[in-house]
Amino acid sequence: MPRHEELNVRAGEVELAGTLTLPDAPPPADRRGRYPNVLLLPSWLPRSRDGAWDRARHPAWFAPGADTPLLERLATALAAEGVASLRCDPRGCGASGGSWETTSLFTRIDDARDALGAMRSRRELDLSRAGIVGHGEGATLAMSVAIADPAIGALTLIGAPARSARDVLRRGVAERARTGVDREHPIVAALDRLSEELIERADRGEAAMLVQLTADASVQLELEGYRQAFATAPRALVTMLQRSLTLVHGERDVWVDRAETEVLLAQRPHAAPAARELLVPGAGHDLAEADDGVIVEIARDLAARLEPRQLPPVLLAIEEMG
Repeated sequence: MPRHEELNVRAGEVELAGTLTLPDAPPPADRRGRYPNVLLLPSWLPRSRDGAWDRARHPAWFAPGADTPLLERLATALAAEGVASLRCDPRGCGASGGSWETTSLFTRIDDARDALGAMRSRRELDLSRAGIVGHGEGATLAMSVAIADPAIGALTLIGAPARSARDVLRRGVAERARTGVDREHPIVAALDRLSEELIERADRGEAAMLVQLTADASVQLELEGYRQAFATAPRALVTMLQRSLTLVHGERDVWVDRAETEVLLAQRPHAAPAARELLVPGAGHDLAEADDGVIVEIARDLAARLEPRQLPPVLLAIEEMG
């Protein structure tokens, strides 16, 4: 069984609550006995560190029910492959400080960098064998961080968008209207109903928008983060990503169309390592329908790609001091 350690990550003016998962097996003999390691980043809307809807902190936003938390499943599978991982509650979710509805895209990118910094302070982790798993919006965060971080050697992106959040939102609204998937959640139904108004208000430069969830619950969304997301095209980010890459997509994803994966693959630099594509039949955005064998395959694929990389001097010094 993997070992779990609860920790707090300082991210700007708030603390993020996280779980460091370590393999039960002793660390490998090479690289001075340190574990390869992965940062796990969740998808859009309030979620827990495990990847599930954040019903505890936002009970009026989501319908009651049980989820199959993707990031918790991946952390367990990675530990079985000898890989450590860190996953954190996003701002305003779970036990983390801050407010989800006022946090911008660029702040979430900075928070991911701070989480990586926290991992690099751990002496049991190998700084030269590091990767990131990004789910949904987390895929955009993962690419944004990895482009400027030479120590990140491998990425696995699950349900990754290629076009801007404006296009992805509109396509998702149409698909959820057709299928009814996730419309039982008040926040999803409200945002789908008001999606065009939200886009128009953000484009006009308005500061915030009041969204009525139920007769008794509403939320004031700050729109700067939406403007940032509308102006950020992941297909442009992937052109700068010279890293090992696997793209995973659920066949029935109603949040990010599976065709987005093909767009990302087409934009890969010619000199970049060959990317792998994995389509999961019958699975949605959270891969809840995927059996344990699929999760193990994703973990093994990533573990095999965590090859040692040459560290920049500052990280080499940090590792030597550790």
